[in-house]
Amino acid sequence: MTGAMPTICIVAGEESGDQLGSELMKALNARLGEGVRYCGVGGERMTSLGLASFFEMSDVSVMGISAVLARLPLIVRRIYQTVDAVIAAKPDILVIVDSPDFTHNVAKRVRRRAPEIPVVGYVSPSVWAWRPGRAKKMSAYVDELLALLPFEPEIHRRLGGPNTHYVGHPLSENVAELRPADGERASLDDRGAKKVLLVLPGSRRSEIDRLLDVFGETVAKVKQTEPDIEVTLPAVSHLEDRIRAGVANWPVQPEIVTGLDAKKAAFRRAHAALAASGTVSLELALAGVPMVVAYKIDWFFRRIKELNKIFKFSSVDSFVLPNIILGKMAIPQFLDDEVEPEILARHLTNLLSDSEERRDQLSELARLDDEMRLPDGYSQSAAAADVVVSLMQSHRARPETISRT
Repeated sequence: MTGAMPTICIVAGEESGDQLGSELMKALNARLGEGVRYCGVGGERMTSLGLASFFEMSDVSVMGISAVLARLPLIVRRIYQTVDAVIAAKPDILVIVDSPDFTHNVAKRVRRRAPEIPVVGYVSPSVWAWRPGRAKKMSAYVDELLALLPFEPEIHRRLGGPNTHYVGHPLSENVAELRPADGERASLDDRGAKKVLLVLPGSRRSEIDRLLDVFGETVAKVKQTEPDIEVTLPAVSHLEDRIRAGVANWPVQPEIVTGLDAKKAAFRRAHAALAASGTVSLELALAGVPMVVAYKIDWFFRRIKELNKIFKFSSVDSFVLPNIILGKMAIPQFLDDEVEPEILARHLTNLLSDSEERRDQLSELARLDDEMRLPDGYSQSAAAADVVVSLMQSHRARPETISRT
């Protein structure tokens, strides 16, 4: 890019967005040089790379309905503060990263007041699962959308959403760290080695409260057919005490591990997994660990589920990301009343042996890897940076500002 170095605004609202934003900044610096000016809203990773944050990202980084309601006045103030600051900065481009309740409200208002600023959305809201009408509305204030899932560009095309590019998923960047080296995952044929079952009951206290007991009952039933089973439970550190108390009476005492490195090591050794629904299912799939996925929803989402039968808010049958990407029920999933220890244990027992179910699922997980891989070893952050730079170049080349309505 020729001329003065650009000003790039990047607005994130939570830790995962800060991570994506920081990797994007590194890729942009590689493309544009170190003279880029960054402003916006970010956490420690982005600010350490030179982003001037308008305020502490923690002000808007809240989860759960009650927490959001308690902080709603501050969040609304921060939205308007961010809009004013973006417009005052006169950036060459605005990149909004995930956290749509915050970042998309910023982008809408920036578009109305300063339509000359191009906008890139990084991470598509789940329009394929919830409120698909959002896609078309998004096209009014997002020029280019960067998708983490390979089916999302086609979904947005069909729904009239913004121009969408699949740039890869961050999990695919470090997948080698999840896959075993030779001998690290014992062969199922090795009778002298224990089979390793991963148990992942969730990363939120509400998930732990709903799933830990039933997962313990499932482990007890698996032990009846696999008496030498070894169980590993990766836990987030702030829930470790809760989990230790909850597993005290399990028939097999799990090895509880904390920290990212220990979690990756557990993935590399595991033969099968019992997991709560969430991103971890995609992580397990890319690691080549066959799994059973279960989830119990709270009263609010149970009500939404009941209403969906009438009004069809949701357009997908599966709640497991690998199943959605593959377009088939490759991974057994169980929700609410279906979460029965006997049923879960039956599938896990199959996955812990050289069964047809295990072979079929491993075959589908290999196909998932192919679906998600970018060509020629292209990295996610580099693919995202290409779109951002291209949009900046095209806008800089315009002879005059194009107004939008």
